[in-house]
Amino acid sequence: MPTLKVTAMVYVCWDWRTSMLIFPVLNGCLRIRNRITWEREKGRGAKSDWKNTTEDIWFCTVSDQYSFDVDAVKLKRRVTAPYRVNGVPKDWEQERGGKYRLTHPSSNRTDITVPFWSMRENTDHPTQKPEKLLAKLILTSSHPGDFVFDPFVSSGTTAVVAQKLQRFWCGVDFNEEYLCGALKRLRRAKQERSSQGYADGVFGRRNPAPGPSQRTIMAQKSIIE
Repeated sequence: MPTLKVTAMVYVCWDWRTSMLIFPVLNGCLRIRNRITWEREKGRGAKSDWKNTTEDIWFCTVSDQYSFDVDAVKLKRRVTAPYRVNGVPKDWEQERGGKYRLTHPSSNRTDITVPFWSMRENTDHPTQKPEKLLAKLILTSSHPGDFVFDPFVSSGTTAVVAQKLQRFWCGVDFNEEYLCGALKRLRRAKQERSSQGYADGVFGRRNPAPGPSQRTIMAQKSIIE
């Protein structure tokens, strides 16, 4: 806490067992702004209980002096009921493949896929966070050249995404095996600077079908370059 700037923002990840316990701790030293709940649809279902598919992320700030760039994380959604005013589309655009609208993100994240075996970002870490999830947090809460710190970097997702988005970063962990895997990902990130589900400064829906925009993502100019 003594090392944080007055403008710093803090994100704390917990599962359902411990989320309620960490709230009073955070509330005693930080200003809690919101609770993000993201759906991590992975793993086998339980036969005698409900399948656990969500995790919490507490969004906190040190003070009221902080920057939140909501325009950097707009979500591109397909419009199912296009509305027009005097024949002009209301907040949506016609594109090849359908009609789309850019919407503001909510605290309920259902558009994020947990890295599975066929994805380039997948590792052996049991609780690896998706790059898309971290990209949203870093884009809203920092600018290129800012500093991002992860005290439990494990699989390296925070560092990888911070590097792709041109942020300075630091990550620490006590598990040497995980750190070796993180270093491997960081070396690869120097050539592969795109993240799943993010292109042209816009986040796409969950598991988008491959298309021209996905194939040419590395050649296009974007915020991460």
